[in-house]
Amino acid sequence: MAGKWSPPANCSERPVCVLGGGVLGRRIAACFVAAGYHVRIRDPSAKSRDAAAQYIKENLSSFTAILPQPAKRQGSCETTDDLAAAVKDCWIVFEAVPEVLPIKESTFADLEQHAPPDCLLATNSSSFKSGDLLSKVKDVTKARVLNTHYMMPPQNVIVELMTSGHTDPEIFPFVEARHREAGLHPVTALKESSGFIFNRIWAAIKRECLSVLAEGVSTPEVIDSIWKEQYGSRVGPCEMMDSVGLDTVEHIEQHYVDERGLSPKPLQWLQNNFIKQGKLGQKSDEGGLYPPPTPGKRTKLIFLNTGLSEPLGDKPMAQIMKRGQILQMIAEDRASRPIALVENQALPDGIDVCDGRMYWTCMGIPAENDGTVQSAKLDGSDIKTVIPSGQVHTPKQLHIDQVSKKLYFCDREGLRVMRCNLDGSEHEVIVQTGDWKSEPDKAKVQHNWPVGITVSRKLNKFMWTQKGGSKASDGWIYSAGLEMPQGSTASNRQDIEVIQKGLPECIDLEMEDDSGVLYWSDRGELPLGNTLNKKQIIGEAPAAEKALGRQIIAQGLGEGIGLKFDRAENCLYVADMAGRLWKCNPDGGLKEKIFEGATHAYTGLSFVKV
Repeated sequence: MAGKWSPPANCSERPVCVLGGGVLGRRIAACFVAAGYHVRIRDPSAKSRDAAAQYIKENLSSFTAILPQPAKRQGSCETTDDLAAAVKDCWIVFEAVPEVLPIKESTFADLEQHAPPDCLLATNSSSFKSGDLLSKVKDVTKARVLNTHYMMPPQNVIVELMTSGHTDPEIFPFVEARHREAGLHPVTALKESSGFIFNRIWAAIKRECLSVLAEGVSTPEVIDSIWKEQYGSRVGPCEMMDSVGLDTVEHIEQHYVDERGLSPKPLQWLQNNFIKQGKLGQKSDEGGLYPPPTPGKRTKLIFLNTGLSEPLGDKPMAQIMKRGQILQMIAEDRASRPIALVENQALPDGIDVCDGRMYWTCMGIPAENDGTVQSAKLDGSDIKTVIPSGQVHTPKQLHIDQVSKKLYFCDREGLRVMRCNLDGSEHEVIVQTGDWKSEPDKAKVQHNWPVGITVSRKLNKFMWTQKGGSKASDGWIYSAGLEMPQGSTASNRQDIEVIQKGLPECIDLEMEDDSGVLYWSDRGELPLGNTLNKKQIIGEAPAAEKALGRQIIAQGLGEGIGLKFDRAENCLYVADMAGRLWKCNPDGGLKEKIFEGATHAYTGLSFVKV
């Protein structure tokens, strides 16, 4: 049949269909929504349909971030339980139903009847050859059937393509090109095989891990820790099995046992100890190889992406400057990716959390006087303006005093340090380094620019940074009393003290009153910049501070910005402009990378326990 196949007509205008709204089906759908297609998800379960639609809504930014260039149009998604309606007019259908042979065979028979005659029919089966699924379809249909085995996009973007034994070979270059447009990395197997290139290798790893566990040789925690240290991986094999679902692992392993005559002992152990008890992994309240997380023990990071590192495309600058996001992810879940809570923000920079709401600053366009302070519930709903445009110039880092319920924030080009109540009332200037309206020369001097801020209740002071010029070693950290001295103004208060000067380019601050230590990020020049620093403010300074007047506890940040101290974990979380999240030890040592977003640029950061 080679040479007789023609691509589906007008495929760029036609829908894509995904059969199955489960863990992987919804991810496949998200890839093509991000690429600008209208995607229909068909699933007989209303719960699965709703969960799939919600997943795409919350995670779409993670999929658009992997595109090689912005989509020409905005994609969309709908869900249905009607197969015929789902596949109508589609140019490709991805089957992602359970790994059960009779279900898949019936599915392809239905697709032959209801899908357009030029529609490509793809199975995401990770264990069955597509040829095994075609006993109920005609030979002419078999020529447009292929395997498209996805890993776990968006964090794993490889897609393995394979013939059904009948697939027209000219289909593969076409399908590869469509996947590359969606930011995926397609690889075509040279021949048909039970299991794909990586899947066969991964299946052996899974089986041996299960054998080690079944024989009592080790635990999931130890297996994963060895794997991650040995290979520098963010996630271990037991965590990966919990992530994909132990029921899915069971289906795949059962097929390999049946087809290859492998020992059933590891599979039987999994079935008896987990599957039969409803322990299916992360999607189960019962947990899986790992127990379900204890409420209040996990750390939900809430952090800001400016959007400035995404591909520019042909969008106007005004639109590019409003691509900021508020993202969230669980720090302990290394298999997860950030979820967007709020989008279309104008250069968000500082964020903190109080009483079930998050508060953040938007710098706006730095040359304009259009900054704002916003708030929302922790799920991103109920957005409110706290400080409207025109009342703050370029708001930067933000800190909430949890005792007084006051917002403290710096106004960089506005040359001011400000505070207000959580509702924006009692908005006042508490430090002013110049008047940007009447003293334009002062406004141009970056030494006068306030940036980061924190509060010490023990000292009854607030502290802030004035970063100085880029890489200029003219950064200063100051402090002043929470109460304005009698007879003083924001411009002439006499209680301002210098904590540190001559810093490369100090940014955000975090005061830990219990230990009396001040922490800050510095995005200045190496070797003293791009660092996380600490200084003993209360009590005797340690010997480690003698040389520099401070201690560098982490290096190699990609222009570190936001930081937050986690007392329960005794660690510091740091976000940097290179799109990375770090977990750092307050006493120094190796930092741990939690996540890296290749097209992200992170600024402010906070967290809540869940």
